[in-house]
Amino acid sequence: MKLLIIKIETSHEVEDALNIYSHDVLKCLGTETRKRSDFEQAGWESDSTIVKLDEIKDLPEDLEFLAYFDMVQDQAELVKKYQKKLSELEGYGLKIGQAKVTASYIKDEDWNTVWQKFYHPIDFSRHLAIVPEWEEYQPAFKDQNIIKLDPGLAFGTGSHKTTQLALLGLEQILVKPETVCDVGTGSGILAIASSVLGASSVLATDISDEAITAANENISLNNLTNIKVQKTNLLNQVKSKYDIIVANILAEILLDLIPELNEHLNSNGKVIFSGIDCDQIEKIRTALTTNGFQIILSMQQGRWIGLIIERKDN
Repeated sequence: MKLLIIKIETSHEVEDALNIYSHDVLKCLGTETRKRSDFEQAGWESDSTIVKLDEIKDLPEDLEFLAYFDMVQDQAELVKKYQKKLSELEGYGLKIGQAKVTASYIKDEDWNTVWQKFYHPIDFSRHLAIVPEWEEYQPAFKDQNIIKLDPGLAFGTGSHKTTQLALLGLEQILVKPETVCDVGTGSGILAIASSVLGASSVLATDISDEAITAANENISLNNLTNIKVQKTNLLNQVKSKYDIIVANILAEILLDLIPELNEHLNSNGKVIFSGIDCDQIEKIRTALTTNGFQIILSMQQGRWIGLIIERKDN
């Protein structure tokens, strides 16, 4: 079996945005990056490491971004979509470097398990740790909650800044047993975190078959029985109301979600948004205001912003 690989020569400034776009919008099978700075830093971190950059084959000028797709995907169409996305990111004032997009095919040699050696436990907070299924972990505090995770082909390992901002939001507002809806659940990490942090019940939604499979498997891995997974686009076909709605997805998709929030949020309910680039925060703020919501807490890590939101009349 072959895989279609899209290679982009670009800038490190757009790495996170391309990663989320590839997973959440284009539904890629996986991504990887090669950064020039990683090779340079290797020489700084250890006196015994000598890195001769001119001897490294195909060293990127700044960042080489790779996205993998099933071979049946339209190669030319994907190239056009990435070129359009790069132009959009440049419009936000981000550097996009060479912005060279190429496509090729490679043999599938079980690459989806090779990355496991780079994924290790994340000691996220006093109350929460995220541990790969294949790793051993001994918490310093006996009451620290542990999430076992095997992301598979779905986005969400806990290491991404946007996921961590959403987790911070959950720790901030989930202070009693409440109902939670995780929109765009990916690997199911936020739904699982909600459950282990004390949610009474959780609904996890996603439009991707890979995400539905991964979320169900990770829920079973953690022996949780109060999480339901539903395949749907955002909150379409969701009939219930929730105390907390959490969504870690691209700002463009959050804009589509905002008009759906009111009818799915209980009285005095709160919303957690993440996945927002700092250049897009004003669009989100304006849409929230138009739909009767206000931001009560803003969190930022690098270029990424997380929000805690409530109705204006709360």
